Amino acid sequence: MGIRKEATEVKAGGAVLVREPVWGTIHVDGTAHRIIDSAAFQRLRYIRQLGFAHLVYPGANHTRFDHALGVYHLIRRALTSMARQGELEELTEAEQRLVPLAGLLHDVGHYPFSHALEELEEPLIPGHHETLTGRFLADPDVRAALESVAPDGADQVELLIRGRSPSPLQGLVSGSLDLDKIEYLKRDARFCGVPYGEVDVDRLLQALVLETPPEGGAAEVGVDEKGVAALESLLFSKYQMYRNVYWHHAVRAATVLYKRIVYDSLRIGLLAPAELVGKTDEALLFLLSERASAHGAAEAQQVGRMVASLQGRRLPKRVIELVAADLLPEGGEWARLDTSLKRAVEDRLAEEMGLERGWVFVDYPSKPGMFRLDLLVRRHDGGVLRLGPAGRAGLIGLPAVADELYRTARVLRLFALAPPRRVPPASAVAGVVAMGPNEVEQRLAAQHALLT
Repeated sequence: MGIRKEATEVKAGGAVLVREPVWGTIHVDGTAHRIIDSAAFQRLRYIRQLGFAHLVYPGANHTRFDHALGVYHLIRRALTSMARQGELEELTEAEQRLVPLAGLLHDVGHYPFSHALEELEEPLIPGHHETLTGRFLADPDVRAALESVAPDGADQVELLIRGRSPSPLQGLVSGSLDLDKIEYLKRDARFCGVPYGEVDVDRLLQALVLETPPEGGAAEVGVDEKGVAALESLLFSKYQMYRNVYWHHAVRAATVLYKRIVYDSLRIGLLAPAELVGKTDEALLFLLSERASAHGAAEAQQVGRMVASLQGRRLPKRVIELVAADLLPEGGEWARLDTSLKRAVEDRLAEEMGLERGWVFVDYPSKPGMFRLDLLVRRHDGGVLRLGPAGRAGLIGLPAVADELYRTARVLRLFALAPPRRVPPASAVAGVVAMGPNEVEQRLAAQHALLT
């Protein structure tokens, strides 16, 4: 049994009860149990939910497996609440059964250490984890379980996970109110031991409704006006978690080192992009360490040393840190993703700072949709409105300051694996970041110094 026997009680039809620290008891039906026992799903036991946050918050060793169970549980609770209110009368039983299974499987395509590698540009990686979902839904056990619900069950679940389903319940799996967000905020805060992830879950679940948009079209998931305050708590909790946990400087230091390890391994042929798919955290690091040791090239040996540094928590140190007020609002977007241009900048900066190539890292994390809102609100008078990124006066205030909160959460950092011989002024680094990509490319091509 994929779920530990001592933590479960087996029911008729293969259903089980799972004891779990965030939500208490989770009821897992027989179809979900079959999926959980599949090889594709069991891999998630070995993918950390928060990548390298455990190097800062020792309790953050929870996994995508735990989180997926929680999302499944919350979707079932939401559907129970909506059904009690008569919101689901027009939906088929199969449609209602597949949505929790989509929640269970929504992270099945994740790379080792979760989201970190998605900051690399394609074709270095095969794509975002959601685009890889179909490969894992092809697992015979997973497909058979989904087809027991509907002949095209696997196809319907993939559409839900990728946000492309015509189902009115799409918003429970992917959208402004998807239950993935509620689950990870609660779980991440619990295991990191921080007080930032508090969300009024009961209030939000009880406020979920199905409504027809005022502009016309098919019904979709929305929220009753009584749940708007709880929605605000969700958005602000997300801001606090990004600022204090997800983008903590040491978490980002480990993340940039890991990305450089994988980037260099792909560039020199130590690893093929397809080999990233389906690996677990430790399996990937072990594979890279073994191949680097067996390879004679200096670049491969450098990869091996970086893997050892990561495993030993010998992380790059901050050289420069620039908050939003130090940067031009429109500057630095070329530094957001790990492109060949960014790598060239890092290597030039290393040279100008008296360090080896590959020893300097520019980090400017980005999450443009952090406060994205696009959902329906049912008013007390029976009217329906669409709530967008700007919010609405007197109804929800947080989106009005979302841009400022986002800028506050973002910090540009310059990391180095060793103390630089020359520490550049912060203003010089800000000047590099403020350049457009074309100017950066021209300076690199002309061999002009970046830190002027």
